[in-house]
Amino acid sequence: MNNQERAEFVNSYTRLLITLWSNDEFAQRLDTDSRSALSEVGLEVPDGAEIRIVRVEPTGEGSIDNQVALWEAGETSGVYEIHITDTPQVDVSQLSEDELVQIAAGVACCCCTPCCCA
Repeated sequence: MNNQERAEFVNSYTRLLITLWSNDEFAQRLDTDSRSALSEVGLEVPDGAEIRIVRVEPTGEGSIDNQVALWEAGETSGVYEIHITDTPQVDVSQLSEDELVQIAAGVACCCCTPCCCA
C-alpha cells in the first residue's frame, strides 16, 4: 500500500468508526450486511472475500498500523479482519473546568485533527 492508498484507507476506517459510534442503524448493518456497510464508508471488499468484524477493547494506544496490516493481509488472503471498539468514553475527571465548558459548547479541540491545533 503506497502513502496515498494508506491515507485513503485511514480516512475510510476513521469514517467507519465515527459512523459506527454515532449511528445505531449502521452498527446493526455492519453486523448483518458488512460488505454494504463497509462500502458505504469507502472500504471496498472484493466479492467472495470473507469479512470478520472483531470487537476489541481499546488499549489507549493507536492501533491504526495494526488495522492497516490486517487490511493488507486481507488483500492477499481474502480474509478482511476489521477491528472496532465500543464508543470511546471521555474521562471527565481529568479535564479542567474550561475544557468541560468547551466540550459542552461543542467547541473543544479533540487533537485528532490539525484543524484547531495550529
